[in-house]
Amino acid sequence: MTNVVSNLWFAKEARQAVDFYVSLVPNSAIIRVTTLPAESPSGPPGSVTTIEFTLGNQEFLALEAGPLDPFNHSFSIMIQCDTQEEIDRIWNAISENGGQIEQCGWIRDRWGLCWQIVPRVLGDMVAHSDRARAKRVTEAMLGMIKLDIAELERAFHG
Repeated sequence: MTNVVSNLWFAKEARQAVDFYVSLVPNSAIIRVTTLPAESPSGPPGSVTTIEFTLGNQEFLALEAGPLDPFNHSFSIMIQCDTQEEIDRIWNAISENGGQIEQCGWIRDRWGLCWQIVPRVLGDMVAHSDRARAKRVTEAMLGMIKLDIAELERAFHG
């Protein structure tokens, strides 16, 4: 069976980042930490570390191999939350650990990785067949920093 794994390239501190990430999301774990035993474009044997881990049911590989391309909004990790308390917990953890707050539920962690912390119901609201409702909730979301489920529901219900 084919398996898809997202790869995250870190210039440094990959282990610290992964330890933090698995602490954020329930049912997450570090599977294996390995150093490359051969010379690579990033350096001598042992200079590149790979960390296999899961966030929820999603598999990732973190690679610490020196500077290359910085993270940007082209790739982000979305966490869909059932409650405002869960949104607040994850948002605050990233923010208080050196994160940079952005709009519309986006936050960038101290390693530069972009996250979207969203209520699970948002997708259904935006895709709703009543396009007036969908528009109201979308406009409300676009005006927020950290997403607020109660405010989104108020906008949705008019």
